[in-house]
Amino acid sequence: MAPDAAAVALAWLHGARFLTTASKLDQLPGGELPEIAFVGRSNAGKSTAINTLAQQKRLAFASRTPGRTQHINLFEVGPKDAPDALLADLPGYGYASVERTAKLRWQEVMADYLALRRPLHGVVLMIDSRLGFTELDRNLLEFLAPRLGGGEVRLLAVLTKSDKLNRAEGARALAAAQELLGGIAGESSDIGVTLFSALKREGVGDVAETLRGWVHPA
Repeated sequence: MAPDAAAVALAWLHGARFLTTASKLDQLPGGELPEIAFVGRSNAGKSTAINTLAQQKRLAFASRTPGRTQHINLFEVGPKDAPDALLADLPGYGYASVERTAKLRWQEVMADYLALRRPLHGVVLMIDSRLGFTELDRNLLEFLAPRLGGGEVRLLAVLTKSDKLNRAEGARALAAAQELLGGIAGESSDIGVTLFSALKREGVGDVAETLRGWVHPA
């Protein structure tokens, strides 16, 4: 029996390995490999989600001080001799204790990456399911809207820490996210949303399938 799509996708992500880190866009490698960027507020569970998807404990590092990680970290995915995609772990945003000048500089770097990075294929937006979309998350969506509307860049909103919600709360969080994302979707958009729990592994297979599907369409 052929392996199911989720198992294939998780095996693909399990091969992820560190490639490079950059504090400026011009330090990122060139090339044509499609990139999938992980973005979200500090403490939204981004590093945990990346490690869970890759089935590795320390692929992505969570800073002990939220908001202090100020580099874009790239990871290769696919065969070691022929990688077929890159994962980009972008700095978390919105943490109050970060010095204002550094915060503004990183907002600019992230904005440039999301607006200008040519290999950017898809964005995984991490949202704490208990908080929903904050003002900063909505700002990021507005910024991405031109690339999302025409389908140039795909989006998956991952509602993290869903194990903290009961079934009714999870359904409400999902419905609210779908309504908000529906407001920015165009005819050619590829926008999805899912509940996710690293602890209970809810949504792990679905997210893995989506990411691999972006790179290897059926």
